[in-house]
Order: sequence, then structure tokens, then C-alpha cells
Amino acid sequence: MTRALVLIDIQEGMDSPLWGARNNPDAETQAARLLAHFRAKGAPLFHVHHLSTRPASPLHPDNGGTKIKQVVAPMGNEPVYAKSANSAFIGTSLEADLRAAGVTGLVIAGLSTPQCISTTVRMGANLGFDVWLAHDACAAFETHAGYGWNADAPRMSAQMIHDCEVSILHGEFCEARATDTILEALA
Repeated sequence: MTRALVLIDIQEGMDSPLWGARNNPDAETQAARLLAHFRAKGAPLFHVHHLSTRPASPLHPDNGGTKIKQVVAPMGNEPVYAKSANSAFIGTSLEADLRAAGVTGLVIAGLSTPQCISTTVRMGANLGFDVWLAHDACAAFETHAGYGWNADAPRMSAQMIHDCEVSILHGEFCEARATDTILEALA
């Protein structure tokens, strides 16, 4: 099986205080470990970043947050996809490029767990890919009354949101694995 790494939305705009508190401050470090492994093996890897259509979003092109963080920045000819939907497969050539490269399995990591990660994991599985979610290379943000959140909705911590989403995805759409476990399996 050929397995590719897909890094999603690890962007400077994700550091905006507008999102609220987040869990797993080590997510980017874990994603960088995966990236280093895939680079060292010459295995397929793909970068995805979000270009929001919402003018107030930190990920809108006019707001300076669309750049991929340096810790996982693309090098050389590594493919980079720009998306404006939650799924990395919508509006991009990602699926066609994965299939052209003979990829049948994915390792997915990035931000944020309940939005673009979850949507991409679900769609990847529905497209027939064998998906591993690097759960410790992802993070979520708390629910709050700020950007895009309903003030009447119950508040949930970032860790609770992350854990719930990983639990829901695991077994149905992916295998949720720690970075160390993924690296051991790929060695």
C-alpha cells in the first residue's frame, strides 16, 4: 500500500485569538515529525491551506494568515492545494493527484479537528482511501461566542471537542493513531 501524508491548514492565521483556546499545543511539532519521515522516505506528501471566503476570518487572503507555518512549510516541488471548503478534496485536484501517484492510504494531520480534519477524513474514507488520523498532530478550539459560534450553544472545551471528534471518526472513517504509532508502522 502506498500511503501519503496530507497536512491540512497548519497556517499562521490559526494562531489568532479569535478562535479561542485550543488543545494540544504540540500538534504542529508532531505534524513536523510526520513530514520529516515522509520527506526522508521520499513518500508522497501534500500540503493544504484554507483561503476563507469570510472577510472577517483570519484565514481570508486579505488578513495575512493564509501562509503555512514554517514548522511544516512546503519545500521544493511539494504540492500545495488551496481550498475554500472544509474538505481538502472539494475544489482541488487532491483526489486525482493521489490516485495518479498510486496512493491508497492517507495519514491526515492538521487544524482543526472538528472542521477541516474531520471533513477530509470522512470524505477520504468515503472515496475509498484507508485513512489514519494522527490524532496528536491535530488540535481543536473551544466553542465560544466569537467568530461564527452561537452564543446560546453549550460551551465545550477544546480538549472535549477534539476527543469527541476523534472518538467519532475512529473505527468508522479512520484509525486514530498517535504519531509514534504511525512512525513505527511506516518504518
